[in-house]
This record gives sequence, C-alpha cells and structure tokens, in this order.
Amino acid sequence: MVQEPTLFIDLNALAHNFGVLKQKLNTDTKFLAVVKASSYGHAPGVVAQKLVDLGVDYFGVAYALEGAELRAAGIKKPILLLHPMAAHFDQILEQNLEPSLYSVYLMRLWIDFLESKNITDYPVHIKFNSGLNRLGIALAEIPEIVSAINGTNSLKICSVFSHLGASDDPNAEEFTRDQIARYISFYNTFTQKMRDNNPEFIIPWRHLCNTSGVLNYPEAQYDMVRCGIGLYGYGNDSKHDRLLRPVAQLKAPILQIHHVSAGQSVGYNHGFIAEQPTVIASLPLGHADGLHRIFGKKNGCVWIHNQPAHILGNVCMDMLMVDVTNIPCKPGDTAVIFDQQHGAQNLAEGAGTISYELLTGLSKRIKRSFLSE
Repeated sequence: MVQEPTLFIDLNALAHNFGVLKQKLNTDTKFLAVVKASSYGHAPGVVAQKLVDLGVDYFGVAYALEGAELRAAGIKKPILLLHPMAAHFDQILEQNLEPSLYSVYLMRLWIDFLESKNITDYPVHIKFNSGLNRLGIALAEIPEIVSAINGTNSLKICSVFSHLGASDDPNAEEFTRDQIARYISFYNTFTQKMRDNNPEFIIPWRHLCNTSGVLNYPEAQYDMVRCGIGLYGYGNDSKHDRLLRPVAQLKAPILQIHHVSAGQSVGYNHGFIAEQPTVIASLPLGHADGLHRIFGKKNGCVWIHNQPAHILGNVCMDMLMVDVTNIPCKPGDTAVIFDQQHGAQNLAEGAGTISYELLTGLSKRIKRSFLSE
C-alpha cells in the first residue's frame, strides 16, 4: 500500500539489466551508460553510483546541466556530453565534461574557447552523421575538421562515433547496415587523413551501438557501446524484453470513489459520459506528473488488485479517473500505473507512444523510493 504517488526504483533490476547487456559484449568493449533525462526519468545520482559500482566505463548525458548534476553526486567517471552548446562552454570546462563535436561550426568555436584559455589536449569526441540527420559532421566535411584539428594543440580526439536511427526495427535492416557502412567509411577516411598529416596521431575509439544495436547488431559493437533504455528494462522487442527487468514501478493510492449515474459526465469538458451506472476511482497523478492527456479516454489503463482499470475522460493536471465498476476497491488501495508485470511499454503503446516518452516525462514531484538488497 502506498500513501502518495511513488516511483519505486529497483537497483537489483538495474544490475540485472547491466549484466544482460554486458554479456553481449566482448571483454575489451567499453560500456557507456546513458543517464540523460534524469536517467530516463529514474534518479541520475543514485542510478549512476550503482552503475559505477557495477563497473561502467563512461557516462553519457545530453546537456551540461545533467553532467553537472552527476559531478555534484560524486561521479568521477568520464562523461560524454552528447549535445553541447556554446552557451555552456564554461560549465563544460568546470565540470570536466567531454563534448561531442558534431559540426565544423561547433568545433571551431570550441577550439577558439580552449585557445583563449591556453588549454591543450582537452578530450573531445567527433560525431558523424551516418543517416539520422539530426546532429553530426558530413563525410564531405572531413578535410575541414582535419585542418581545424591539425591547426591546434587544444584537442585530444578520444573517439569517433555515430548514432543508429532504426536499430530496433527489423524492417529497417538495410538502412541500419548502410549506416554502419557509412560510419566505418567516415572513420577510416578521417583516421587515415589524420595519420597522413601526423603519423603520431593516436587512433580514436569507435562506438556506434545503442541498446538495440547491441542486441541486434553485436558485430558493430567496436570499442564501446552506449546503452540507455536497456539498462532501465526495455529492449524495444518482446524477445529482448523477456531478458530484462523494468527498473521503475509507479504506484499511487486511490483518493476517492465516485458512483456515477448513467448520463453523468466525468472530468473536464465532459470527457467521459457514463452510458450506465459506473464506479470511478480518482488517483493523484496527472499531466503535470507525466501522465499526459493522450492516456485518457480509455487509451491507457492502470491496474488495481491485478485487474485493468481504464483511464476515463480527460486526464487532469494533477488527477486522473479510472473505471473500477467491476473491481472491488476502496480509498487507500494501491493502483499500479506500471511495474515489472505491467511494463511502461504496455501503457505507452496503448496511447500510441513509447516507453522512453512515458519514463522521461515523469515529474520530479513524484516521490522516488529505492529498492535494493
């Protein structure tokens, strides 16, 4: 029984998932744990510390503030900053974050910044656009970045990487294999041109695979992999999901029970009108907590006494109402929004979205509670 909305975070499940993914890797392949977006909605500091204990080599975050939060939590492992912005250069330096240089423009700005501070050999990572067309340097831009790198002593190139756009989709195998080939072509061309200009250039690491890449294209694991969603229990495929354990369990108490007559409405804008006598339970979660309006009007359900209770009408900012007509229950009983038996992907799929969006959207006002041995 829970007394307030609580996200239970199972650190033993996290360890299990890390072990499953780690077993897919060669012994010398490094493991980068992606903990952006508050560790996919979980709790960055506690999750990261557990991953340090488990033996991860690197962390990955999207923005400098997230890296600063890890440092404040005592994390000393290297942190790859995936989406750096010029406005945060000072913070990147202060927190010893390693930026991804994803454009010629950003690279030149970063070099100018480092040179203005007389900093040499700062660790950076080169990102190539292999087909996702989000961020990344193009193959045709290699001469420009080689020239920029050779014109300064401020950079230490740690890795060259790219990001797979559809490694979870079995119908996109041709696209994914083309991405892999494009990435290797970029990597080989870049490193060769660097060696041509500087025979002592240290060959950087290669990394390309995300969670689905590890599970579906293990031959492309190279020197390091970057795993996010898999650590939290989701493999983007039922056969992989069976190997993993959802880390987060979201539960909330029933606050009140209403008996609604036929013809009466429930919630804002008459979002649900009862066609017959209906029993409604009100739960203290809403779109301000990450349970968005898309889950209303029976697009989602919660579980009460292991029975499904559909979300009725429009989800409110702080509250949602569910149909418990056929579920004996009372105020104070626990509603399960998702757990290891009823995963977040099930709730998400019912509303036409994905587990990532549901998990990362969970508000900080939801209490976090940690489960471990």
